[in-house]
Amino acid sequence: MKQEVMLVTGAGQLSMAIARRMGSGKKIILGDLSLDNAKNIAEVMTNAGFDVEAVQMDLSSRESIQNLVKVGQSFGDIKYLVNGAGVSPSQVPVETILKVDLYGTAVLMEEVRKVIVPGGSGVVISSQSGFRMPALTAEQDRALAMTPTEELLDLDFLQPDQIENTLHAYQLAKRANEKRVMYEAVKWGEKGARINDIAPGIIVTPLAIDEFNGIRGDFYKNMFAKSPAGRPGTADEVADVAELLMSERSQYITGSTVLIDGGATASYFYGPLQPTEE
Repeated sequence: MKQEVMLVTGAGQLSMAIARRMGSGKKIILGDLSLDNAKNIAEVMTNAGFDVEAVQMDLSSRESIQNLVKVGQSFGDIKYLVNGAGVSPSQVPVETILKVDLYGTAVLMEEVRKVIVPGGSGVVISSQSGFRMPALTAEQDRALAMTPTEELLDLDFLQPDQIENTLHAYQLAKRANEKRVMYEAVKWGEKGARINDIAPGIIVTPLAIDEFNGIRGDFYKNMFAKSPAGRPGTADEVADVAELLMSERSQYITGSTVLIDGGATASYFYGPLQPTEE
């Protein structure tokens, strides 16, 4: 019997929280660069009553993404997408961040758009970092949104000599995610489907713990200490937003980015987190 299929990328806490919230009665195809990671999360979810298939998937590879889609289609119609895959600025070099978080996310939305069924919906997990960098020009924003995927990494302002460090690359990638979701929402709408973006702040996950213990650890701890919430967030709080955006209660919401950061960005611009000039 054919099932409604949910594609989930990134075998991490955010992806699992959203999949658990939205995946009951659906076939969940869970893709991750590490097949072992995908299998481990799939086992946890299977033991909780979900129907999960683990697949090895490299977000930086169109062929790998196409394989994930093909596996999903073998079980039924693809109706949902949750993109929680990505890399951290403390883990990988600039080139990898751009290839995975920027290019790969754009390709994933494009490939899933080709097969998404009417009534379908998706969420992309970006980051508050996309809000933190200085504004790009209107031309640059448009280029991030609309440049053909195979030409994205050729954009002049994405070249290594234009990028200060891995954090800057990460900010650019997340800004691109937000703009690309707006563009893709128009295309998905032609298929009768919706797609939105969630920009989390500091959420306690293994990836975040790497950041806390990395070279910018004090920066991140100071960030949530001086935010209105006064703490980091949880994966379930992100899943609360994803549940709304992916449900029928949000039929009029598409192409949007929801910032969920405990007010850290507000504090950065207008509160105690404002940068001070030495």
